[in-house]
Amino acid sequence: MPDDRPCLTRAWRETRGEMRGWLRHRLDSEAEADDLLQEVFLRALRQGNAFCTLDNPRAWLFQVARNALTDRLRASHPQSQLSDDLAAAENEPPAPVDQLTQCLPRVLGELSAADRLAIELCDIAGQPQQVLAEQLGISLSGAKSRLQRARLRLKARLVEGCQVCFDTDGQVAGFIPRPPPGC
Repeated sequence: MPDDRPCLTRAWRETRGEMRGWLRHRLDSEAEADDLLQEVFLRALRQGNAFCTLDNPRAWLFQVARNALTDRLRASHPQSQLSDDLAAAENEPPAPVDQLTQCLPRVLGELSAADRLAIELCDIAGQPQQVLAEQLGISLSGAKSRLQRARLRLKARLVEGCQVCFDTDGQVAGFIPRPPPGC
C-alpha cells in the first residue's frame, strides 16, 4: 500500500475484516468475497488524495462494496423469458377507463381555459404544479387547489357527457361516447 496516503491505509486496515465478513455472508464463496474486496480497495486507490477528504471513509468503502455486490449479483442472474400469460395480456382489449380517453378531447374543450390549462399542463404534459403556479402567477398551494377543482369538473363533464357508469367498487365499468359536434 502506498505510504503517501496513510488515511487510506488506516481506513482499509480498520474496515477490511468487517467488510470481508459482510461480503462472505452474501456470496457463495470466499474467493468471490476476496475478489470483491480487492475491487473495493482498487476503487479506493483510484480516488487518490480525494479519499483522504471523505468525512466517513468506512461508509464510503461499504457503499462501494454494496454497489459492487449488486453489480455482481445482477450479472450472475440470467434473464428470464416473459410468461405466455403476460404476452396474452397485450392482446386483451383496454379497460373501460383506458378507453375513456376517446371522450377526453371533446370534454377538455368544454372546460374553461384555466381548467383546461391546469389539466393539460400537469396531468397530460406531466409538468410540476409549480409550473402551473408560475404561468398563472399564483402560489403553489393555489395551483394545487386549482388543479384539484379542474379535475373534479373534468370528471363531472366526463360522467355527464360520456354517460360513464361505475361498478360497485367505484371503478369505470363502461361509457357511451357522444358523437363529435356537427353530426
